[in-house]
Amino acid sequence: MLKAIAFDLWETLITNNPEVSIGHGQYRIERLERVLMGHGHAAEAAEIERAYRNVWHRCQELYWSADIDIPCRRQIEVFVEELGVDPAKIDDETFEEMERVYANAAVDLLPDVVPGARELLGAVRERGLRTGLISNTGRTPGYALREILDRLELSPYIDAMVFSNEHGACKPQPSIFEQLRSALGVRYDEMLFIGDNLYVDVYGAKRCGMTAVHFQPPVRGTAVAPAVEVEVEADATVSDLRDLLTVLRES
Repeated sequence: MLKAIAFDLWETLITNNPEVSIGHGQYRIERLERVLMGHGHAAEAAEIERAYRNVWHRCQELYWSADIDIPCRRQIEVFVEELGVDPAKIDDETFEEMERVYANAAVDLLPDVVPGARELLGAVRERGLRTGLISNTGRTPGYALREILDRLELSPYIDAMVFSNEHGACKPQPSIFEQLRSALGVRYDEMLFIGDNLYVDVYGAKRCGMTAVHFQPPVRGTAVAPAVEVEVEADATVSDLRDLLTVLRES
């Protein structure tokens, strides 16, 4: 019997269009420059932008490609290293300010809610099912994502949230699914997981024994994980979240 429905976050419940993603990058770069200048660490704008871009590639190489995640503070340390500055020469107050502007870009420039997400979450809640989400966080850590979900008025629909930067591992690692399952208080065979990525979402969920739905949105945003070749077949595929309302009626 179905007792809980769990969701991926980016490109399943929320999404960034290219213009918003560009805005996030500009926001971070401009404010990181201000923080550094305000604390006596002036750097060329081009160098700050280069270091910012390189953070993603270096974290992908060191951590995310191995399904490991790190606190947001570590990303800021990588940024400082990419600038060629010894992190030991940066005081805690400066680090905290840099992390704040880096983490909160998507709080100030909110993503969009995926069409159908509100209707589906409302129907799940009306049905009395437990709800959860798991997010591989990227540049936006869990505490900022909670604020985003509050501002988008999605938080009341979600019983448990698990974020990779807090957990320490990314989907599709079983441990991150286990944390959510435990928080929801159900068995894997009582859960349905919905996500846009065949590898991290569908493969990860099915490996744990969940029913898995592959969501293929007609218009994709920019938060797309690198493709990984894996042989996995979803239990269902939908291109509109509202199509899952039929699953709820029949469950």
